[in-house]
Amino acid sequence: MEPIIFKRLGMAAVVLAMTACSSLNVVQKEENSSVPESFIESTDTLNSAKIQWRDYFNDPYLVSLIDSALVHNQELNITLQEIEIARNEVMARKGEFLPFLNGGAASGVEKPGRYTSKGANDATTDIKPGVETPDPLPDFMLGVNSTWEVDIWRKLRNSRDAAFRRFMGTVEGKNFLVTQLVAEIASDYYELLALDNQLAIIQRNIAIQSDALEIVRLQKTAARVTELAVKRFEAQLFNTKSLQYEIRQRIIETENHLNFLVGRFPQRIQRTQEEFVKIPVDSVYYGVPSQLLQNRPDIRMAELELQACKLDIKVARAQFYPSLRITAGLGFQAFNPAFLLQAPESMLYNLAGDVVGPLINRKALKAAYFNANAKQIQAVYNYEKAILNAFIEVSNQVNKVNNLQSSFELQSQQVDRLTESITISNNLFKSARADYMEVLLTQRDALESKFELIDTKRDQLKAKVNVYKALGGGWN
Repeated sequence: MEPIIFKRLGMAAVVLAMTACSSLNVVQKEENSSVPESFIESTDTLNSAKIQWRDYFNDPYLVSLIDSALVHNQELNITLQEIEIARNEVMARKGEFLPFLNGGAASGVEKPGRYTSKGANDATTDIKPGVETPDPLPDFMLGVNSTWEVDIWRKLRNSRDAAFRRFMGTVEGKNFLVTQLVAEIASDYYELLALDNQLAIIQRNIAIQSDALEIVRLQKTAARVTELAVKRFEAQLFNTKSLQYEIRQRIIETENHLNFLVGRFPQRIQRTQEEFVKIPVDSVYYGVPSQLLQNRPDIRMAELELQACKLDIKVARAQFYPSLRITAGLGFQAFNPAFLLQAPESMLYNLAGDVVGPLINRKALKAAYFNANAKQIQAVYNYEKAILNAFIEVSNQVNKVNNLQSSFELQSQQVDRLTESITISNNLFKSARADYMEVLLTQRDALESKFELIDTKRDQLKAKVNVYKALGGGWN
């Protein structure tokens, strides 16, 4: 008898399914993941993104900061909990296509009215000869029941698979955050080194300008210059001294931002004492653009979201199909606990199957299906946008590295010449062959050129960091 019932249920499901998805033809957009063959003329497949950040950044103080941040950074720890939430969502979806089994016990009492059909029957019915039905009638029950939706259209499994891909997407999101965090700490660290060197340059210039001021004062005493020259030298010295406090404030703010990224209260950041302009900018290997698809966590996250959206469409389509549900129960029921476990008199069971499918007024289901299609198209554009953004980021940083290298070489020569010109201008001024304005302008130009050289070196190191981030390095 049971095979006949399930056979008829299956036939009914097929009939309903044939009419369920009429007028649901929606065009789905396919993604385009093609990229140019190279960033520059070279097609070398060596890629710096494959290098672990501990090897890419060889400054022990910087490595220590990153190590601490990967443990204590609050944003990263928040993201780790999002991964746990997504993992639990997968667990929930996995449980939906397994049978549900519930157990329970119940007790109660019932007193029907005497002049009701049930009350009249109970009054004239004996349990057995000589034993009347209790009045009121107790009721005790102990049993289990099970429900199971048969996943014949893969609706539940597709929902589980979509949740799993979103879980993997949160893992890639964590990797992307690690990449961003490593790059931000390294950039701030190099900013701090640059500020230290600018402060040192200011202090050296204060000493130089103080010596020049003493010379001018002596020359005024000797009536070789006027009070105007003394005032101009004093004004320049005051201006240079004021610059150091601006730099000190920026150092404090940069240190505090680093401390925030590391997840600790403000304290002094230990850093290298190596001369800043001599820090080497090692060669960076860009690889080929197609490697971005594997190396960039944000691209992989967008790809996983796209896969999840495609599964969401299948889930939404399956909502139009009939659902097959099987229910079963087994237990014991009696009016007296002494009879509760007596079989077969107190035993009860049931087994049923039903097929239910939407026939009319399916607007809510259609809206969900159309939304799933729209989100899939949106996910395609997000995926293509992630690829395009990654390629442009790498292209920008590749050219920036090359241009900054050329600029740094020329600025180094400029600093050398202006540093020499300070000595020359001072000697000429002492011998009355140059006026004080030439000395002032030379000192100012030399200071500005040294600042620009430090800025360029900082930009070089940051470009090295940004290339590493753009290539997808730092998370592995």
